[in-house]
Amino acid sequence: MNGSDISLRSLVDKWLAPTLSMPAHVAQFGRVPATHSRYVRIDGRAASGPLTIVFFKHGDGSWSVLPPLRATLTMSPSRVAH
Repeated sequence: MNGSDISLRSLVDKWLAPTLSMPAHVAQFGRVPATHSRYVRIDGRAASGPLTIVFFKHGDGSWSVLPPLRATLTMSPSRVAH
C-alpha cells in the first residue's frame, strides 16, 4: 500500500480520533502560495485542550502533516563544464 491509498479522513481519525464529545472539523483549506500544493487545517479537541493539525497534499496524491518540498533548480555538471 502506498501513501496515496490512505484518505484524509483516515489520517484525521488516526491523529485526532474525533468523537461526538470531541469532534474535529475543517477550519481552513486552500493552496500554499509557494508550491501551489493543497492544504487542509483541521481543528479538534484533545483531553488537554484544543488541537489543530494541517495536512498537505503531495504530488503523488498522498496526504501528510509534512509539506511537500519545493522544487528547486539545480545545475548539472555537464551544463557547467562548457
